Amino acid sequence: MAPKKKSRTVLHGLVLVGLIATSGYLTVELRQDHRPDAPEIRTVGVLTGEGAKTAPSRAATGEEKWTRMASPARSVLRGADGTVKAVLTDGARTAKLTGPARTFREPASTASQVSTTDWVRIMPEPWSEGAEQERWFKDWYTEHAGSTKDDLFAFAFQYVADAPRRTDAKGLAVAGDANFGPLNTTGKENGDLRLEQSDFYDYLGTPYTFRDGRIGSPESMRARSLDCSGYIRMVLGYRARYPLMSSDTTGDGLPRTANGMARSSQGTDVLPLAGVAAQHRPTAIDELQPGDLVFFKLDQRTGERLDHVGIVLGHDTEGHLIFISSREEINGPTIGDVGGVSRLDGNGYYAKTLRSAKRL
Repeated sequence: MAPKKKSRTVLHGLVLVGLIATSGYLTVELRQDHRPDAPEIRTVGVLTGEGAKTAPSRAATGEEKWTRMASPARSVLRGADGTVKAVLTDGARTAKLTGPARTFREPASTASQVSTTDWVRIMPEPWSEGAEQERWFKDWYTEHAGSTKDDLFAFAFQYVADAPRRTDAKGLAVAGDANFGPLNTTGKENGDLRLEQSDFYDYLGTPYTFRDGRIGSPESMRARSLDCSGYIRMVLGYRARYPLMSSDTTGDGLPRTANGMARSSQGTDVLPLAGVAAQHRPTAIDELQPGDLVFFKLDQRTGERLDHVGIVLGHDTEGHLIFISSREEINGPTIGDVGGVSRLDGNGYYAKTLRSAKRL
């Protein structure tokens, strides 16, 4: 059995940011993304938690304007003052909405902290040009615009170290501090420190029936564990209800492994994989936005397979693009620096091993 993860204070989910300026507000100057669809974050205020009441919202009116942008093809909704309210990418179900500010940080593992107004949610259908006129989108947007109910980022931080246990209506523990996987006790030379293959149903400790009829059966030694792709399947699939495949080859939806996800037809390739062998990192990462899945080539022993996946969180207060993933070095989900800083820019470990990105 894997030893208990070293305790470290982690501020997960939505946190309270003190307002310390004389005006009662703290202005945070962040790196300004030069993409025309990126909102500038100005004020970090009091943040709300899970289960907060939904803020008043409305569907787009004549005071708002839809525009089309390319690379990737997407629709952008702007308010009367020109601020971005939503970014919706063709072929993808993830929507980036602008909402109340919040800050994500993991002080025991990194100095990075991401203050953001981005909220990423799953739409019931993939986006296409003109979908703003369809009833399904109008109903969905009316419900979610301005909402502070848990989104992908809130779900993601419910599994970092010391995250409290959360149960569903049936009493099943669906969130809380997650391990990466059990220790590798095989003694193989150059073997991994921890075993992979811990999926979301292993964490839950209960069988899961996929839409193709196959059943995922949990292993007791993997209880409360999520490997990198299992973590993505927990956050986007089990919690946010994106369809899940039972493997890389059966069913439809999100495949089981990082390699399967990267090479699947789901969503839109934001940073296309450069060659089958996956030996080259993208020349630029400007197209990335919060909520995108990023794929890495960490282990040369895996041949042409991509072997790690994470979720783009956003720019930290020093201007670095940060992602969150489950890693064996720190034994679970993190934005920390153990095993390499969680930056996608620059020449660090993960920046060098980045190979592609997808917007689901």
